[in-house]
Amino acid sequence: MVDVSQHELVPEHTILDDGELEEVLGEYDIKRTDLPKIKRADPALPDEAEVGDVIKIARDSRTTDTAVVYRLVVE
Repeated sequence: MVDVSQHELVPEHTILDDGELEEVLGEYDIKRTDLPKIKRADPALPDEAEVGDVIKIARDSRTTDTAVVYRLVVE
């Protein structure tokens, strides 16, 4: 079986720790629940991701070096 999360076209997904999460939420003046959602069943998520975690996704971008987005893991 193929591990989709390791494919070269899947951007890096990392779980934010509490300190990083507070910085992001403060920077954008939002609550955790205001973030876009990603389902726990998404094959690109790290195995240790749990419902309620916030994931940082770093994608390659043509206009900027790297585009960073954040997603809240939901069931």
